Amino acid sequence: MDYLNYVNIKQGTRSNPRFSNGNTLPLTQLPFAMASFTVQTDGSRESWFYHPDDKSIEGVRLTHQPSPWIGDYGALLMLVQSGICGTDYRSIWSGFDQTKATLTPNFLSVRFIKSNASLSLAPTQTGASMQLIFDDYRTPYFTLMSLGGKSKFSYDKDTGKLTGYTENIHRMPKAGFRMYFIYQFDTDDVDVSDILISKTPGSLEKGVSVEGDKISIHIAFKNNIVNLSMCTSYISYEQAELNLSRELKNLSLKEVSDSAAFIWQEHLSRIEVKTNSIKQMKTFYSCLYRCFLFPHKCYELDINEKPIHFSPYDGKIHDGVRYTDSGFWDTFRTLFPLFSIIAKEEYKSMLEGFVNDYIESGWLPRWPSMVEVGCMPSTLIDAVIADAAVKNIADRPLLEKALEGMIKHANVKSDDKKHGRNGVEDYIKLGYVPYEDESESVNLTLDAAYGDFCISVVADKLGKYELKEEYLNRSKNYIHLFDKSTGFMRAKDRNGQFRPDFNKFMWGRDYTEGCAWQNSFSVYHDLENFAKLYGEDADFIRMITEIFETPPLYYTDNYGREIHEMTEMASADFGQCAISNQPSFHIPYLFSYFGMQHRTDYWVERICNEVFSEDESGFPGDEDNGATSSWYIFSSLGLYPICPGKAEYIKGPMLVKSAKILGNKWSNKGFTKIIPHDVLS
Repeated sequence: MDYLNYVNIKQGTRSNPRFSNGNTLPLTQLPFAMASFTVQTDGSRESWFYHPDDKSIEGVRLTHQPSPWIGDYGALLMLVQSGICGTDYRSIWSGFDQTKATLTPNFLSVRFIKSNASLSLAPTQTGASMQLIFDDYRTPYFTLMSLGGKSKFSYDKDTGKLTGYTENIHRMPKAGFRMYFIYQFDTDDVDVSDILISKTPGSLEKGVSVEGDKISIHIAFKNNIVNLSMCTSYISYEQAELNLSRELKNLSLKEVSDSAAFIWQEHLSRIEVKTNSIKQMKTFYSCLYRCFLFPHKCYELDINEKPIHFSPYDGKIHDGVRYTDSGFWDTFRTLFPLFSIIAKEEYKSMLEGFVNDYIESGWLPRWPSMVEVGCMPSTLIDAVIADAAVKNIADRPLLEKALEGMIKHANVKSDDKKHGRNGVEDYIKLGYVPYEDESESVNLTLDAAYGDFCISVVADKLGKYELKEEYLNRSKNYIHLFDKSTGFMRAKDRNGQFRPDFNKFMWGRDYTEGCAWQNSFSVYHDLENFAKLYGEDADFIRMITEIFETPPLYYTDNYGREIHEMTEMASADFGQCAISNQPSFHIPYLFSYFGMQHRTDYWVERICNEVFSEDESGFPGDEDNGATSSWYIFSSLGLYPICPGKAEYIKGPMLVKSAKILGNKWSNKGFTKIIPHDVLS
């Protein structure tokens, strides 16, 4: 079966800053590859530069953007022009018929109506094979534009190589950053006498080399059909050329596209399902495609085919792998547990890369996007490491180093709030993070307690039993914030007093992207004892039921404005279960955990059917680098990783007719509540 036929890479792209149907991009890219390509329809919207309803196109963008909330780096814009060359967004855009564009994981082809020309592309690990077709009498041009940051473009008429670099990045690391690139043209195609450069938007002059912040170069051609190839590197020009020779030498566009299709077919076929409808089939495989996009590889192979990488923390080239563009606050819950089943080797390699970040920066990453951005709280990489440990993904030396990093951020305050656990000193002293010095103190406390559980898991795996007991005891600290009178986790001051002006509908301040309803139940590791705080199991179940029965009200006072997660919760309307955001992901499965399977089945089936689809409005909120897609994959298969760090899953409704995982038949029939990981491996 050709699973690529069921993938819509535009799934979730009908988004804007005020309402997210995914906040995704239609990426033509190999799985986890360094280079991604997409369509830019309106760059004036900054990070929201593509929208499926736009009737214009500005170019094909080389992108590494993991989320519009993070931004891009190493970005370049490529387009075809005929006759007069535009040099900025106002002058380059063309009419664009999206219904006639081809946008798939392995192939991209778009037509620029104004220029009567098309650009087609197939991806490799660090670059692409391209073809330009001009159906026009005017002089044909290939335009390369910088998208911010110092850049340099230079064409060599003797070799046909367009080389350069860009320092485009959302947050420049202290050690600096450059992405180097090389475009290889056939010298017989290029009309050197007509090559143009733009030193500033609006200017044009003849030349073959230009350097600056907002520059472009326009390669003129003698022929109307032009084939070219390109590759990138974070290391050097020489490495970019090596990448080009390995990935694209003597290969046609079709051969590269076919190779990419083969790779995608192998990845998508790791889970084979039969569904009740074509729509469900398309939703499933569109989501599965998104699970294989991030994190991005951030390493290359040297002359001896050994992995090497540039480190933004010291500016040096190091041995080993590196990965970037994953926010662990989002992805620990579902994406990495999915990798533990269908991408074990990739998972191990990723973990090696994350540990390399610790070695080079002194801290395990929280939200790496080339450099640490730290945009979400806590050190949820703890769960990624613990899950790898308990499921035998990582070997002992790797776990030893990872544990070293976990213990550091569990005890040492960083001078930079982007690293480590915020409020760690107070957490150690008081058993919770007080609200006086840290916002989102409830989440910081609950995440720290869960992180301590994860440390205990790794310590146990390594036979460090005293350490295990120490952190297992610390993992009970969530109890300090439980208020039985309200049934919620509440912020406390240094004196142990709850904040007096509590409002269970008030978002922010003490909670992350939510209120007490969404954020009080994140005690994944100790649910039985957590439930006892309410009294009997039935009392806990009544509270979980109330989440779904309470209207999706929210107060915005602490933010001073409405944020898109509020709007999305109200739009989906599953009460206070904001399935549009990660803190609510596990809530429907709490019923099953406490023996109410039918309620989990009811809510999961409703959620999957009502707010997920294969189309451009396909997600209930931000897709977040595979986190939301992998929630759908698990939910369709009838199991859910309610506590990463435990080698088990909670039973849910199996929504597909049948399934195979890595070629083995899968069904959750015969399991009552807990599904051991071993039956899937």
